[in-house]
Amino acid sequence: MNDTPTLGKAARVTGHLMSGFVLLALVASAIMKLMNTQQVADGFAQQGWAPWAATTIGTIELACAVVYAIPRTSVLGAILVVGYFGGAVSLGLRFDPAGLVVALICGVLAWGGLYLRDPRIRALIPLKR
Repeated sequence: MNDTPTLGKAARVTGHLMSGFVLLALVASAIMKLMNTQQVADGFAQQGWAPWAATTIGTIELACAVVYAIPRTSVLGAILVVGYFGGAVSLGLRFDPAGLVVALICGVLAWGGLYLRDPRIRALIPLKR
C-alpha cells in the first residue's frame, strides 16, 4: 500500500511553475554573471569580490540549476539551490535588501515547487489534512 499523499493536476502544474520560476531566475542570473559586463564587474567590485568571481559564481549557479532541473537529481538540486540562495541572503543583508527578498522567495519556491511536483518529498514531509 502506498501512503504517499497524492495531489491533483493543478498542484503538480503549480509546482512545475514554481520550479520554473526558480530555474528562470537562476539561469538569467548565471548568464549575466558569465557575460561579465562592466555593470556586473562594478557590482562585484562594490561588494568586495575579485573580478574573476562573477564567472565562478555564475558557473556554480548554472550547475545548481541543471541539477535542480533534472527530475532524478532534483532533491540534491534543491539542497544546492537553497545553499546558493543562503549566500545570496547573506549578501542581501549586507548590501541589497531587495536581493535578500528575492533570494528568500526563490528558496521557498524551490522547495515548495518540489513538494508539489515530487511525491518523494511529500512522503518525507507529510502535511496533515
